[in-house]
Amino acid sequence: MAVTTLDISMSLDSFIAGPNQTVEEPLGEGGLQLHEWIFGLASWRERHGQSGGVTNADSEVLQESVEAAGAVVMGRRMFSGGSGPWESDPNADGWWGDNPPFRVPVFVLTSHPRDTAVMEGGTTFTFVTDGCRAALEQARSAAGDKDVSIAGGANAIQQFLEAGLIDELQIHIAPILLGGGVRLFEEVPPVELRRTRVIDSPAATHLTFEIAD
Repeated sequence: MAVTTLDISMSLDSFIAGPNQTVEEPLGEGGLQLHEWIFGLASWRERHGQSGGVTNADSEVLQESVEAAGAVVMGRRMFSGGSGPWESDPNADGWWGDNPPFRVPVFVLTSHPRDTAVMEGGTTFTFVTDGCRAALEQARSAAGDKDVSIAGGANAIQQFLEAGLIDELQIHIAPILLGGGVRLFEEVPPVELRRTRVIDSPAATHLTFEIAD
């Protein structure tokens, strides 16, 4: 059965971005370390138009998530790092160029409307101004019998958790302590979890939980 999955990398001290985020450094100071486990993987490199890379437990986890997702939801800050009207956003077209790695419909939570952007490779960006429930409804329709992946950032994730709209959490624990930044589970309601899988590697520990009924 298709599920709505939170899929994100996190430090051991529960941060998903470092302090002092900027357009030039969108993951904040030290935040890029959260994703070091992914950059050399064959499954990641292929999605970004690069050759080579390694195939291991980490690569298999990533490939599984990519193949399961039929649509993605993200917040405005994850899409561009900006805020306010699009015409004043220095990165209004997003981080990924003309051929983003998603290859499925992506729904961006925002307060500022704009037309859907159709990109190369099968990615479309639809900008949703009426909240996380509306974004999820559209994403489920687009995904068909596949999963919907909630990609971040923290504010978007917290909205979905507060609304009780997430079925499964897949958290990739990077072996670092950031010491500050943006916490994943800041001011979220109590949620009972059932751990369903642990996959360990030298680069990351991959934890999967179901939301208990």
